[in-house]
Amino acid sequence: MSIIISDLAYHYPNQDHLFAHISFSVEKQSKISIVGNNGVGKSTILKLLAGELSPSEGSITSSSQPYYIPQHTGLLHQTVAEVLQISDKLKAMEAIIQGSVSQADYDTLADDWTIESRYESALAYWQLSHIKPDTPIDDLSGGEKTKVFLSGLLIHTPEFILLDEPSNHLDAASRELLYQYIEQSTASIVVVSHDRVLLDQLDTTYELSEQGIKLYGGNYSFYIEQKEIEENALDDSIHAEEKALRLARKKAQEVRERQEKRLSKGQKNKSEVPRIAKKTLTNSSENTAARLKDKHGEIINNSQSKLTDLRQQKRALKELKIDFENASLHAGKLLIEATGINYAYQEEAPLWKNPLDFKLYSNDRIHICGNNGSGKTTFIKLLTGLLSPSAGEIKRADFKWIYLDQNYSRVDTDCSIEELAESYNHNNLPEHEVKLRLNRFLFPSSTWDKNCRSLSGGEKMRLYLCCLMISNQTPDLIILDEPTNNLDIANMQILTQTIKNYRGSLLVISHDRYFVNEIGTTSEIEIG
Repeated sequence: MSIIISDLAYHYPNQDHLFAHISFSVEKQSKISIVGNNGVGKSTILKLLAGELSPSEGSITSSSQPYYIPQHTGLLHQTVAEVLQISDKLKAMEAIIQGSVSQADYDTLADDWTIESRYESALAYWQLSHIKPDTPIDDLSGGEKTKVFLSGLLIHTPEFILLDEPSNHLDAASRELLYQYIEQSTASIVVVSHDRVLLDQLDTTYELSEQGIKLYGGNYSFYIEQKEIEENALDDSIHAEEKALRLARKKAQEVRERQEKRLSKGQKNKSEVPRIAKKTLTNSSENTAARLKDKHGEIINNSQSKLTDLRQQKRALKELKIDFENASLHAGKLLIEATGINYAYQEEAPLWKNPLDFKLYSNDRIHICGNNGSGKTTFIKLLTGLLSPSAGEIKRADFKWIYLDQNYSRVDTDCSIEELAESYNHNNLPEHEVKLRLNRFLFPSSTWDKNCRSLSGGEKMRLYLCCLMISNQTPDLIILDEPTNNLDIANMQILTQTIKNYRGSLLVISHDRYFVNEIGTTSEIEIG
């Protein structure tokens, strides 16, 4: 079985094309990823393949209906069984067990007598044995919802699978189960994800951009290597075109000087030329000079145009560089000391069976890990004073800290980009300086009136970092709570490099193994 996508285009009503002339194929048992910046249409392509959207142009040919797991599950107002599309079969089988002889029940079950055992096995694989078929899906956490959808893969064993950010809300253990499933699966799989560990398991990478879709014949690491080769080649092309432009300008100057000398010499010899020929000679010289000027002008203009195009390509590839100043505290200062702490929500039992002890010193870079629901975010809120412990004691020194959650809620406000930036202008920078910083963080003047709530995850991250730069307040401690969940790969690289270069204390909650390794954590504590 293969899927063939031919000359595909899509546009929202009354808008320009999101993309056009997209053609590629998915061969039987192949595993491919689609990567690209936010907003280029990766999730839209999956929805088109799933049949949830209809293409504006082009065609999609597939011999099998895909099993589609969306990125955003939202409020579904359905039971787990309904989400998994097995509710009617389970009800029919229960009715038959209770003695029903209705042909409708037998038709609905369609001899699928193993449906209940497959449901139980699938949920057990995803560590959801406690969830019953009639459980409302909206009562589950984000990670549990994702794992319910993933359970459908084992229940229905589809030949064609579409996964949109499948590891977003999964803890480390569940991610390993996902990697294991994909490695062992014989289905054709198309994945949109920023999880670089997952992307390295897929044998083919497609890059979607404003220029269309481009095939890279390998996994994500191979794709990155090829992009570096392309960028180096682009640098070489820029240098060659700059050299060609300099030579063209030099040649034009030399020709112009020679022509001026000829004209000057011609003026001296005019007296020896009959009057009838003077006008002809003058016109001939002027025409020759004009032709040469036009010719060299065309060469220079073409070279400048090529150079402009190459530099625009370079800017598109260039990664935004953000560097904080070093934190001001000396290494080894005790910032937080927690002794025997625990927390209980209302009348519930304490979160942790064993109370927690913890010390944070300046320049520590600590990874906080644990399964979904173990209380990692609660632990952070206790350390920072956003919550008070039900038991134990916390002592804190005087230091500056910032907290970046996965939704960048500090930026989730109704004010405009420019208004938020100005609210961080504590040092009274001139207006043009604030706007220069916005431009540097990829917010041109056309975006300044945009409402902050409408920004993507990557845009919110960049805007918050820009605001910190405007305030000129380097924190002593940066706290990151699943900061990569809503970022595309380009913005993840920006955040990764920023945190990697930051010299101060760091607490990070993340299930993204690649991100944690890249930012240079020095120790790890497990909660739960």
